[in-house]
Amino acid sequence: MKSVQQEVDERSNLTGTNKFELLLFRLGGDAEGNHSELFGINVFKIREIVAMPTITKVAGAPDHVLGVVNLRGQIIQVLDLPAIAGVTPRTGLNIMLVTEFARTTQAFAVESVEEIVRLDWSQVMSAEHSAGSGMVTSIARLPENEEHQARLAQVLDVETILRNLNPEANDDDIARSVGDKIQLKPGSIILAADDSVVARALIERGLEAMGLPFVMTKSGKEAWDQLNAIAASAETEGKSVYDRIALVLTDLEMPEMDGFTLTRNIKSNARFGKLPVVIHSSLSGTTNEEHVKSVRADAYVAKFSAEDLSRTLRSLLHP
Repeated sequence: MKSVQQEVDERSNLTGTNKFELLLFRLGGDAEGNHSELFGINVFKIREIVAMPTITKVAGAPDHVLGVVNLRGQIIQVLDLPAIAGVTPRTGLNIMLVTEFARTTQAFAVESVEEIVRLDWSQVMSAEHSAGSGMVTSIARLPENEEHQARLAQVLDVETILRNLNPEANDDDIARSVGDKIQLKPGSIILAADDSVVARALIERGLEAMGLPFVMTKSGKEAWDQLNAIAASAETEGKSVYDRIALVLTDLEMPEMDGFTLTRNIKSNARFGKLPVVIHSSLSGTTNEEHVKSVRADAYVAKFSAEDLSRTLRSLLHP
């Protein structure tokens, strides 16, 4: 049997291979509890899974906030994930997923936990144009095995869920946070990649407040294709990619190609190797930040702080 440390090491080594592990769980179904669908969340976001403890209700709490729990001395807010998804648990809220997200801790109540599956990001397709895409960022195609035929799992957009439950910073707040405009070399842009609708909107507002022109993409693969296309176009004009792209800003969790793989592709390619790459992710913690260093990213910024993002970009951009 593998030790806990061996399992942790194996999971950590997935970064940079375009693979990840998805925790599968169920929330419930229609009003009668039927048609229960599979949902998933990246294991790296999960701190622990516990049986539902006693929840203390908080007066005046927003809709879908069940209350708080005291977990080993830490007070954690518990969110009713089935209610957020608009489904009804058949057997109740039995499990609590404690998650770490953008350097914050919160818990999600779910009906049941199924299993952990190891996938390649190429098995995950964007849910951008599917129904309910505001809460679901992508659809994972699960492989067949002896117990199951091919299945689909909806990967939740945790950024959108939490942002919808908490007030957003307005444009004036962002403008004050980022400070003076940043000047780029004429004709150059920031190439950004993020699969979350909410995260893209926040990034766009931040870059606009900094006065930075940008091209926004929805996955690492789309960003990689854009990078190659821009480089080819520049070369036909007798210029280099560095005349057209000042910096790459990328999320980590993205369908088709993750941010680790995108960063490794850029840094290991003689054509692009000197491009600054900033990883901008909700996957926080020292383990992930160490992986950022291993793929030679120039910086890591936790989502979403316009001030931190502005400070990092200023340190790397030179007109």
